[in-house]
Amino acid sequence: QVQLVESGGGLVQAGGSLTLSCAEASGRIFRINDMGWYRQAPGKQRELVATMTRGGNRNYADLVKGRFTMSRDNAKNLAYLQMNSLKPEDTAVYYCKGRILRVVGGDEYEYWGQGTQVTVSS
Repeated sequence: QVQLVESGGGLVQAGGSLTLSCAEASGRIFRINDMGWYRQAPGKQRELVATMTRGGNRNYADLVKGRFTMSRDNAKNLAYLQMNSLKPEDTAVYYCKGRILRVVGGDEYEYWGQGTQVTVSS
């Protein structure tokens, strides 16, 4: 069963850094196409943080531009989110999303991870 698993969250002081990772845990897929990081703070809707195509095109939310960097290792089905200059308002559960082909020639489906908590103290 396809499973995206995030890791790397935690508690950090304002101005600090964290790197989140997202891995496809089953190993039974053909390919991951677009991937993205999203976040949801208490009482708020889930919002886009960053997306990245398989070919390397990136898109960032205005709130994180210049502070966050998304990267991927396509061969290992991994995605990363390097977060610098963290602010208390970055506190949220961060989710990984991937559009995944399970088999060659198959349909692409969207999968979400379970989320990892990031808390930034002031």
